[in-house]
Amino acid sequence: QVRLVESGGGSVQAGGSLRLSCVASGDKFSREWMAWFRQVPGKEREGVAAIWTGEGVPRYADSVKGRFTISQDNADNTLYLQMNTLKPEDTGVYLCAAVLKSGGSVLNPQIYVYWGQGTQVTVSS
Repeated sequence: QVRLVESGGGSVQAGGSLRLSCVASGDKFSREWMAWFRQVPGKEREGVAAIWTGEGVPRYADSVKGRFTISQDNADNTLYLQMNTLKPEDTGVYLCAAVLKSGGSVLNPQIYVYWGQGTQVTVSS
């Protein structure tokens, strides 16, 4: 079992920045995919960014390319999401996910095994 705990959410004005963290504990894993998703009420969970902990190339949703950066610190078992130039449409609950249970796009929420509880991000105009 793997436990994921997110932090770093908050309320900011458009154009501002936030840095999200996700700490993994429990069973150790390496060379796995980890990702950030966001959830807005009434909408499907959306993949934001993903990274392979074996130091692969990160993947981003088109809506966040150039503004968000996903990174990892394997020594601290922590996943990060640096969010810059935030827009009101970035508002939502951001969830951390880890370990794939099947193939497919790494931004597809259905293929991840472990999930955190999420952290709220609110961007006002």
